Amino acid sequence: MENQENMERGYRARRNVRKPQQKLRPEKQEKQKKQEKQEKPKLREKLQKPQKPQKPQKVKGNDVKNVKKAKRGAKPVRIVFLGGVGEIGKNMTAVECGDDIIIIDAGAIFPTDETPGFDLVVPDITYLVENKRKVRGVVLTHGHEDHIGGIPYLLKELKIPVAGTKLTLALVDNKLREHRINDAKLITITAGQPFQFGCFKIRPVNVNHSIAGSLALAIETPQGVIFHSGDFKIDLTPVAGEPIDLKTISDTGSAGVLLYMGESTNIERAGFTMSETVVGATLDRLFEENGGNRLIIATFASNVHRLQQIFDLAVKHKRKVALSGRSMLNVVEAAEKIGEIKVPENALVDISHIKNMRDDEIVIVSTGSQGEPMSALTRMANGELPAVSVGKNDTIIISASPIPGNEKLVYRVINNLYRRGANVVYESLENIHVSGHACREEHKIMHTLLKPKYFIPVHGEYRHLKKHVQLAEQLGLSESRMFIPEIGNCVEITPNGIKRVENVTAGSRLIDGEGIEDEKASMVIEDRRQLSEEGLFIVSIAVSNGEVVGEPAINSRGFVFDFHRDYNKEIRDVILRAIEGYDLSRGTVDELKRTIKRNLRNYLMRKTKQSPMVVPVVVEI
Repeated sequence: MENQENMERGYRARRNVRKPQQKLRPEKQEKQKKQEKQEKPKLREKLQKPQKPQKPQKVKGNDVKNVKKAKRGAKPVRIVFLGGVGEIGKNMTAVECGDDIIIIDAGAIFPTDETPGFDLVVPDITYLVENKRKVRGVVLTHGHEDHIGGIPYLLKELKIPVAGTKLTLALVDNKLREHRINDAKLITITAGQPFQFGCFKIRPVNVNHSIAGSLALAIETPQGVIFHSGDFKIDLTPVAGEPIDLKTISDTGSAGVLLYMGESTNIERAGFTMSETVVGATLDRLFEENGGNRLIIATFASNVHRLQQIFDLAVKHKRKVALSGRSMLNVVEAAEKIGEIKVPENALVDISHIKNMRDDEIVIVSTGSQGEPMSALTRMANGELPAVSVGKNDTIIISASPIPGNEKLVYRVINNLYRRGANVVYESLENIHVSGHACREEHKIMHTLLKPKYFIPVHGEYRHLKKHVQLAEQLGLSESRMFIPEIGNCVEITPNGIKRVENVTAGSRLIDGEGIEDEKASMVIEDRRQLSEEGLFIVSIAVSNGEVVGEPAINSRGFVFDFHRDYNKEIRDVILRAIEGYDLSRGTVDELKRTIKRNLRNYLMRKTKQSPMVVPVVVEI
């Protein structure tokens, strides 16, 4: 047996011995050497030849073949941008196909330094009014002002249905009652339940944002699916509601997406947006650390999930809640009515009753996180809110970040609160606010899941839109399949591709009280700018029997001028020369006013290099 095993081992060993390599003939050896020489590139050649940069790896599915082909003879689809591009605010986009138009959002924006004295700015809807027979309805992605603030002004000119989630429509209904609009058709929609407007089948998709009831929209058109992100972030641990529906988004991408319109607000921020649960933990700690102080929390009224956390923490720390600010009261009332917020029993007290309560018994929840001039927090900081006198026993928590353009207003309020002795906590000091918008990594996930054929960035200033296009290009989408829009632009999608077509009438409409002014057709805004920048000269003259009588009266407001005696005399001489010998029987009062205005403005420009508004006043006696 042992011998047999030794024999087998010897047999295996002999099999594993490498056979000597058979020698080649001389001519074959030479051929082999030449072949090896050709196969091995010289090191010098490697160093001299620059390596071609690798193209970015394409996201699988971005190919044309992945998108469902349009039906034979299908009409082109047009996207009309009426607001929310090249700016943050007054979002409005129209999708048009044949005789059907749907509107996505109808937002507003608060006036800036460029629109002094106005109450609100909304999109110009001239194009929609001109095509009102085609408009089938407006779909709202969520209930923020920059998406619903223009609804009353839209419905005053277009009698169309409005679709949105329960909270969104509750907030819209408050606005409509303020504007005495009682006949609006409001359609409640829910995520996952498709509905039809004209030829468009719309599937709402649940997303996370800083307000409940936020949606993305998958819109089926004759050319293919258009996916509009709405405002979103990816929050897998929301404090309320369901996480973003990534499965439906992925399934939509797998089925084929023709066009993706994605919001771009936080595209410049790397990484992921923090979950809302982080804010809750910070607020809980601040409640604990400020047990002996009165707490005043300023936040967005529309962020009902944060309000819910504040209510719950107030109960936990045995405090009552007082609401300050009209919008705060309206939102809480609307949200509680539809079950989006649960106010604990006996948790609320009227703001007028807090003077009789100890500091450690109360938390005030206020509007004014953006430093709005007439908001509750600003009035507290200025000592103008009778119900609340801010002092050293107050801790103010500003649970919001300044919207671009509002920084000066916010920091002015913070400075004034410090002057009153209060302790102020804001975003740069603590994690007391998280954004409702996606950062770069979340955008990458959305693009990868959707795999669109075409892409158009929305909801952002031009730099945001540009950065979003660059991100999509890094993910493999070619530049020819993307478009950076501006207000008034119109793009058309056909089986042959995407192209820009003629612009439409678009821009801003200025709301002043009950009136609406078209920015392009009105001189009101220019007059207000001039008043704010240059000041005002009022020249009053009296006319009797067609002749000027008496000396002109001169008054100025907001105009810096060294009124020495010589200057005064010169101004009067300019006016007297303008009216000297003027025969009102031959000319008109308007002509006299124009003469005074022209001569005085020319003089002031020569002397001061300023051009104030000159208002001549002619009084007949």
